[in-house]
Amino acid sequence: MLEIWYLIILDPILNVLIALSHILFGQFGLAIIALTIIVRLVSWPLNKRQLKSTKALQDMQPKMQELQKKYGKNQQKLQQEMMKLYKEAGVNPLGCLWPMLIQLPIWIALYQSIMRALATTPENLLDLHRHLYSWDLVRQAIPLSSRFLWLDLGAPDPYLILAIFVGGTMWVQQKMTQAPSTDPRQQSTARMMTLMMPLMFGMLTLMFPSGLALFWAVSNVIGIITQYFVTGGWGYLKFGSPFQSTPVKGK
Repeated sequence: MLEIWYLIILDPILNVLIALSHILFGQFGLAIIALTIIVRLVSWPLNKRQLKSTKALQDMQPKMQELQKKYGKNQQKLQQEMMKLYKEAGVNPLGCLWPMLIQLPIWIALYQSIMRALATTPENLLDLHRHLYSWDLVRQAIPLSSRFLWLDLGAPDPYLILAIFVGGTMWVQQKMTQAPSTDPRQQSTARMMTLMMPLMFGMLTLMFPSGLALFWAVSNVIGIITQYFVTGGWGYLKFGSPFQSTPVKGK
């Protein structure tokens, strides 16, 4: 099973990443940015479908809240009415989940590729060579330079800039898709998740190599841009208090 993973997903992404580094003047940071953009372009149909499903679910929130008020004490009837509402709107409640699950192996392979490409020990370098293709572009790029801007891509960002940026962009993405709720418990849970996820990824950025943090940062920025144009504006992000979730009118 592991050999199939290497053959079909990990090794191709790893070798393309290294080849891009050679093409882009030996800058591994630029290669990470370029590959992130390429993967986003390839997975665009899935991303677009996910965003449209999310937008459709957001538009249904008022009707869903009405059903919850009306049938809150009868869970069976509530489920029946909710499924009827999904069917009438032509929305699959799992439509925003499946594209994400399909893309998950690609993101895992990107992470592993970045970690393997920045081999820092003889053992890691030997393991890297086992996965390299016989392409001239790949062979000429080894060993890779881990320096990019102020970063050592094989070590965490010492100035915390990437941690703040990754956490901030993730917070923006979440707020854009977080529909307001009239239920105080749901509001509290949503508010906690909106703060905890960016904080968690910000902390991970402090522990993982900055090459992976750079990948997260670029991916978040692309995600914000695509959400803005596909769903129409900033969605539920309100510029003002970070603890409000009312929709923004217009762009």
